[in-house]
Amino acid sequence: MGGQGTLAIEARGLVKTYEEVRALDGVDLAVPAGTVLGLLGPNGAGKTTAVRILATVLNADGGEARVLGIDVAAHPDVVRARIGLAGQFAAVDGNLTGRENLILIGALTHLPRKEIRPRADELLERFDLADAADRTARTYSGGMRRRLDLAAALVHRPPVLFLDEPTTGLDPQSRNDLWDVVRGLVADGTTVLLTTQYLEEADLLADRIVVIDRGTVLVEGTSAELKRRLGATVVELSMPDEGQAAAAVGVLEGLDIGAVTREGVGVRLSASDGTRALVATVRALDGAGLEPATAAVREPSLDDVFLTLTGRHAHQEGAEAGDAREEAVR
Repeated sequence: MGGQGTLAIEARGLVKTYEEVRALDGVDLAVPAGTVLGLLGPNGAGKTTAVRILATVLNADGGEARVLGIDVAAHPDVVRARIGLAGQFAAVDGNLTGRENLILIGALTHLPRKEIRPRADELLERFDLADAADRTARTYSGGMRRRLDLAAALVHRPPVLFLDEPTTGLDPQSRNDLWDVVRGLVADGTTVLLTTQYLEEADLLADRIVVIDRGTVLVEGTSAELKRRLGATVVELSMPDEGQAAAAVGVLEGLDIGAVTREGVGVRLSASDGTRALVATVRALDGAGLEPATAAVREPSLDDVFLTLTGRHAHQEGAEAGDAREEAVR
């Protein structure tokens, strides 16, 4: 991607507190121009809070943030004119047609009057909504409403786009369609900050990924870099019961050949040489009188990274307090 020397989005030490809970606890972010940053984490991680501060919807309690070099707290109106924001809940007016929604946004964003309708028609065509342009938005499917919401965020041609879990609840085809749109925007030079719970989404779209949990950045890197943190391969075992699984964890940790995690009867070992690790694992378990029901070796995923860092999957719910603090800003 071009323009990677200039930061389009930058946050340093962002803090946001709701009563006793810190939704953000010193978050740092940096997004080079013309790239996609994937902000990956479960519900309650702080993703939405971070986006809403960057998009000037919320004020931070500490730290600073800049978009295109502009301080979001000092000059929110200037920032709003240069960004687009689309989320998991479509913000379009269901009583207006698709075209009317875009024309209204064009007027609200002070697009020159003669440009508004041509821009609306251009976006309706681009997002495959031209045939439904004169239908009220409430008659649209979920995927169509989400595409219209994204089109609305792009009416004024913002160079920076915030997408807050934009594909949540969409069917696979609608999700793929939206991914294609995002790829096209980035190819045209748009900078995107994408929050997501979908490992595949971050893997496919993001140039860099920040894993966040409970308001804290756990790790940052490319998809390949994050996977390498686990070692090259993952050994997956299924034990007959949880007692044997717990015993297997103790045996494998004693080998000291990689990180070991357990979930129910499942045990994972991350190692640099999966084949050798599998042989060593089977031998060690056999010596301890333990026999796995199944054993397999596979390449690591981003879900493995998240599980190793947090002890749970990225798609699992966050702590109740975490969910509550995120819901408070929706």
